[in-house]
Amino acid sequence: MYFRQLLNDETACASYLLGCKTHGTFAVVDPHVDLVEKYIELAEAQGAAIVAVLETHVQADHVSGLPELVALTGATAYLPHGAGVEFDHHPLGDGEILRLGNTEIAAIATPGHALAHHAYLVTDHARSDDPWIVLTGDALLVGDAGRPDLHAHGEHNVEQMARALYRSLTERLLALPDHLLLYPAHYSGSVCGRGLSGNPVSTIGFERRHNRALGHDSENAFVEALVGDIPPAPEQQSEIVAANRAGRPLVSQD
Repeated sequence: MYFRQLLNDETACASYLLGCKTHGTFAVVDPHVDLVEKYIELAEAQGAAIVAVLETHVQADHVSGLPELVALTGATAYLPHGAGVEFDHHPLGDGEILRLGNTEIAAIATPGHALAHHAYLVTDHARSDDPWIVLTGDALLVGDAGRPDLHAHGEHNVEQMARALYRSLTERLLALPDHLLLYPAHYSGSVCGRGLSGNPVSTIGFERRHNRALGHDSENAFVEALVGDIPPAPEQQSEIVAANRAGRPLVSQD
């Protein structure tokens, strides 16, 4: 399996290029608009084609590179079922599996940061039938949990989103094996968390033991801490979300 983490320090966003070198089929997860050419360049250097582009959720802090990447490569777009986007895509259900040769990507529904949010469990069958990596999006970060306010609206208020995130963390992600490598969508410098580490990789076991957001003894304590210490919202949040839902560039406000 080929796997590369790409970091954009301006927005503190992490994205991923991965797939099966044997079959020459790659996917990009949480693509950043500024790195579209880099994903293609890296794939071509491996003699591989980008055939799938996945989002863990509709991003609120930066413009997605998904539409441009799909247009340039002919790849299929994949988003969580119920993401509410306005362009052609394959809506992934909880537990659905995307196979790229020997590489397998399984969707795990982890709502809370957003109502439609997936983590992606990655298995390299060329090495083992045991999962190796989990891409956690904005649900579980290195040193923190995702903020619950950016996608809260209507009957899904901030507290309800925080409670959904607690269940996603405790019942879904922390049910995974401790040895799994954990790769998030953000790291230190992002407004999507409060105490994020500058190290953009961890393991489930290390976060279970040392992540302060996971150290509360009850759901109520977790929710109280999460909603009581929320950073300022990203600049142009509503415009960015609208652009990412529509699959178009961000309209300049100048």
